[in-house]
Amino acid sequence: MAAAEGCVAGAADTMSKTIVLMGAPGAGKGTQARLLQERMHLPQISTGDIFRALKHADTPLAKEVRDIMQRGQLVPDEVTIQLVKERTAKDDCKDGYILDGFPRTPAQAASLDNLAAEQGKQIVPIQIEVPYDLLEKRMTGRRNCPVCNEIYNIYFKPPRHDNVCDLHPEAQLVHRADDNSETVRKRLATYEEQTRPLLDYYDSKGLLRVVDGDRDTESIYRDVEATVKDE
Repeated sequence: MAAAEGCVAGAADTMSKTIVLMGAPGAGKGTQARLLQERMHLPQISTGDIFRALKHADTPLAKEVRDIMQRGQLVPDEVTIQLVKERTAKDDCKDGYILDGFPRTPAQAASLDNLAAEQGKQIVPIQIEVPYDLLEKRMTGRRNCPVCNEIYNIYFKPPRHDNVCDLHPEAQLVHRADDNSETVRKRLATYEEQTRPLLDYYDSKGLLRVVDGDRDTESIYRDVEATVKDE
């Protein structure tokens, strides 16, 4: 009975929230978004999914976006925010939602401010912060089993035997070609360049909340959930 009451309280606490999760590659943003979706019953709205769905949609806006993309041009911010507006107007978003891939710039964040005001929602920007040297080890140390897709890390979760899956000893673990130091450092530098202005935007408005991502998944989630509920 107590667990059921907790679920009801959690749903009430998250009403009218627009959650903007941010974090560098490897920070665990995707994992936290999935947990929020599962446990707080909030939809995760991905702009990537929205754009992919437009390939088959028969609406004037979908046709406009397809034409823009076919010309190899970037979709203007005003069109992107219109797409986000249409998607988040659906019933599953009435109690709040998690944004994935939007906003990416201060200009898009300002447009989201206007949308949130129209929808009567409160924006909750959360940064999952992890030191870059740790992120590099997380990504360069990744290995996965080609049979069961179990993921290992030579620094934090090594297999019992060198480069062999614990569950499938006949399988040699795979190291992705792009999980190398040079590529990872470039990805982190790109994130810093592109995302720092957005973090500064929310920080200047006193909205940014920072969660320590150098912990186990459940500890991080407890802080993320508490941040959402406290706002």
